[in-house]
Amino acid sequence: MGIDPDRHGHPEPPLAGGEAATLLGSLERQRATLAWKCGGLDATGLQATVGDSTITLGGLLKHLAFVEDQKFSQWLHGRDPAPPWDTVDWKADRDWDWHSAAEDSPEQLQTLWRDAVTRSRSLVAEALAEGGLDTLTRRTWPDGQAPSLRRILVDLIEEYARHVGHADLIRESVDGLTGEDPTDSPYPYELPPFPGR
Repeated sequence: MGIDPDRHGHPEPPLAGGEAATLLGSLERQRATLAWKCGGLDATGLQATVGDSTITLGGLLKHLAFVEDQKFSQWLHGRDPAPPWDTVDWKADRDWDWHSAAEDSPEQLQTLWRDAVTRSRSLVAEALAEGGLDTLTRRTWPDGQAPSLRRILVDLIEEYARHVGHADLIRESVDGLTGEDPTDSPYPYELPPFPGR
């Protein structure tokens, strides 16, 4: 189960795959697009904003690293927050992930995000092996309901899609890069193994 590369090696969900493969393929496509939009920039590029918005590409990387860890480690598997999230005073700054990104180097931001994605892949594979998409999270919503892995994946795809739209606008303002896929090179992103490889 996994994603299918297109003829250029870009990640694509299967055209007629099963539910899990389609959800994971869609998520990987969003992750790869974010990596492309944030790739190859220095600190100035990662701190650029558009208009009155305070969203930066560096902030997107750090925020999505947090969301990956929150959804799959904390919610799905019920684990305590790991560094750097374990020492954050979220009450003092609810947007710490966004604000603190300006203090991190491009390498730190890329590594934080990539490591979170790697952990998430492993945690999702573990949950799929144990109970499939119907696996319920160990943490519940305030009303006591536990969402399924299916719902968590859909929510994360939505989160990425919204933020990839932000990344499109910011990156275009930095250096004019536009489009859905790199045209002359692969994504600057390590895709998970494809089935049969």
